[in-house]
Amino acid sequence: MPLRGLAQKATSKLAPTVAAAARREAPGQAVRVRVHDAAAFRRWAAQQTPALSVQPSPNAAQILTLGPVSAQQLAALSASPLVEFVDVPNRQAHDERLLNSADLTVNSLVAVQQRYPTLAGQGLTVSVKENPLDPTDLDFRGRLLNTPAGTVIQSAHASTMATLIAGGGNSGPAGRGAAPQARIASSSYANLLPDANADLVQQGVSVQNHSYGTGIENYYGLEALGYDQQARQLPTLLHVFSSGNSGASASTSGLYQGLAGVANLTGQFKMSKNSLSVGATDALGQVAVLSSRGPAYDGRLKPELVAYGDAGSSDASALVSGAALLVQQAYRDGPGSGSLPPSALVRAALLNSADDVGRPEVDFVSGFGQLNALGAVRTVREGRYQQGTLGQDQEQVFQLTVPPGALRLKVTLAWTDPEAAANAPQALVNDLDLAVLGPGSTGPWLPWSLSPHPDSLTQPARRRADHLNPTEQVTLALPAAGTYQLRVRGYRVPSGPQAFSLAYEVAAPGLEWLTPSTVRNVRPAQTTLLRWTWAGPATLGRLEYRPVGRVAWRTVATQVDLAQRTYAWSAPDTTTLAQLRYVVGGQVYPSDTFALARPLPVRIGYVCPDEALLSWPATPGATQYQVYRLGATAPEPFQLTADTALLVATSQQAGPYFAVAPVLRGKVAERGPTSNLAEAGVGCYIQSFLPQLPVTDTARLVLALGSLYRLRAVQLQRLGPSGFVTIQTLSPVTQLRAVFTDLEAAPGLNQYRVLGQDDAGRTFYSATEAVQLVRRNELLVFPVPAASGQDLQVAGEPNVPLRLRLYDALGRLLREATADGALNTLPTAGLRPGVYLLRATPTTGGATLTRRIVIAE
Repeated sequence: MPLRGLAQKATSKLAPTVAAAARREAPGQAVRVRVHDAAAFRRWAAQQTPALSVQPSPNAAQILTLGPVSAQQLAALSASPLVEFVDVPNRQAHDERLLNSADLTVNSLVAVQQRYPTLAGQGLTVSVKENPLDPTDLDFRGRLLNTPAGTVIQSAHASTMATLIAGGGNSGPAGRGAAPQARIASSSYANLLPDANADLVQQGVSVQNHSYGTGIENYYGLEALGYDQQARQLPTLLHVFSSGNSGASASTSGLYQGLAGVANLTGQFKMSKNSLSVGATDALGQVAVLSSRGPAYDGRLKPELVAYGDAGSSDASALVSGAALLVQQAYRDGPGSGSLPPSALVRAALLNSADDVGRPEVDFVSGFGQLNALGAVRTVREGRYQQGTLGQDQEQVFQLTVPPGALRLKVTLAWTDPEAAANAPQALVNDLDLAVLGPGSTGPWLPWSLSPHPDSLTQPARRRADHLNPTEQVTLALPAAGTYQLRVRGYRVPSGPQAFSLAYEVAAPGLEWLTPSTVRNVRPAQTTLLRWTWAGPATLGRLEYRPVGRVAWRTVATQVDLAQRTYAWSAPDTTTLAQLRYVVGGQVYPSDTFALARPLPVRIGYVCPDEALLSWPATPGATQYQVYRLGATAPEPFQLTADTALLVATSQQAGPYFAVAPVLRGKVAERGPTSNLAEAGVGCYIQSFLPQLPVTDTARLVLALGSLYRLRAVQLQRLGPSGFVTIQTLSPVTQLRAVFTDLEAAPGLNQYRVLGQDDAGRTFYSATEAVQLVRRNELLVFPVPAASGQDLQVAGEPNVPLRLRLYDALGRLLREATADGALNTLPTAGLRPGVYLLRATPTTGGATLTRRIVIAE
């Protein structure tokens, strides 16, 4: 059992890695020190260690960076009463994301978007602390707060994290994040200490995401202390850390030194108590092998949550950050009456609603379980929480009525604990205790607690008092109906009074569909993962399907294990509105109506000065199509049409971004990806106009059109002495691709363009393209004359390699080269102005051709 009061006393002033380097007598190392009085320390350092460099740390007046520090200077620092702790300086952080896929259905984030469409993060700000964000990313349009123009993008990782948290879906449905209307601030993980309080407050940041790590570090250092302190100073701010991708590794220091597969969180900042660390699972809820495990250095539960991360904990952390924003908004727009909840309440709601995975109850691999965003939002919206404040030995009791037939009672206590002393053997300062008493004074039931002993880390959780963690959870299976007492007591509160939050839920039997949903299409002829929640004993259900409008239901599977909560369904190859349902005994559980439809790509037919043409494939059964344009921050309905094409006049100032969705039986399905007129690769009708070969014996040019809509004619024109002259005409134009052959082209340079005309008489032109025509036994050399130092272009008969020799006026050979391409370069650098002769002889045999070359002044 941990001893009381240990959190207030550090066993050493030196961080483990600093102490280890000193024992090895390593060369001078930079260190970071926390001091009682910065001015007094500077005076002391000037006298005791005058050669030592002392630099302030950003945003932390009591923390200074020193170095390099010798072993003798380190001993002096450790002995100084002005020094609280000597820690490592900033280390190189690294992104903790391995693969590139995301699925917001796994953690019920799509279900939140469907059931609570007004919860989208409006008015809230998330900070992404790592590399700079891409300020041009379409999914952040109008919501980036502080990424300066011209930012050099170091990686796409930060932009991916921001997209998962708060992507607007402007580029397409895959770009939609958990809180798509939240503002996004950018920070830097070059500084591993917390950002300045004033900066976070000024930007309105209520959640900061940290999807990065350093090496495995197991102690309570200045960074962990700083984040706990900031959580106390800014009680509505929540920090979310990825646990790391070192799940198979072992710590090199601390209580769990040398134990593979445990205590391998990547960074001492993740040892903070008032934050959340998040591990990664696959799409079925299995914790990834590489996801870093707990416990924390002192035996506390870490990570607290897991979420879908596809083998990288960065994604998992981002999804939890997005879910936290939704919980904050649910409180602010509801019982909070405009104010944000304390971060302890957000943590309690997220942890209490988590779905148990892995070993029963809590464990050091998955924490309290898999993120369930819908359950967390409902906890706040339904008022299933309590808040209070306690001092030493004080107790508060809350009553809760459990109805008959309940399957489970779950209660979670969380509080924002004061920061401990740096390098404290135990981080917890204020210790609150939770107990649940049942009807007729049954119980008490104590929290689930894990043994922190190195040889017991895989043992199942037991009910007992918890004196390590600032979060405690009690669960009861099949609780009897009646009134329960939720008791919270101040067991040890040396730094009180201590505020706390309590979240609870009573699970009733039944099934609720999560996906498919109205906000996401199911792709025809593809396998999609159906998801639902099931509260009840192990039961088999019959899965059925029907298109909307049909009476009969078609059996998909007769015996689906509902406790699995997922089913891989091969959707039929059809387009329709549809429903699924489970039949369990005499009970029927229908899904939402959803669209079976492929996403519609918008094709750009042309972009002319006065109008653009959009088109898309027809969707079977669609009666109309909803066209969207991108507004200031998000796509907005632009026009409803029954056609599969739409003319957009530039006078409408609709912008360059458009998407479209089919309307099936009066319901608008999911829109397709966004197309950009400016990047469509097509101009006014003309997609491309290019010579088949730039040097050839027959002039052929290929025209590709974007559309034939209202196109009357196209003309091939060649440049002559008096301007361009039409030499061929296509009317009507029946194909998007045309090949023009000019049999009357003269040897040498020929220049062409295309003139087009539509039904309204408007004309448009292509760019001018050149063809160098070379007949049999011809040799073209240009430019003549050439400026001194200018390269000569040499074109011979196509497919005939040449030996080139350059002579001066006296017949002396100056240069020799081989020409084996249609167009070749002959350098003139170093040649004086004058007249030269170029002789070209086919390497396969044949007559030598001679051309006069003039090099001008």
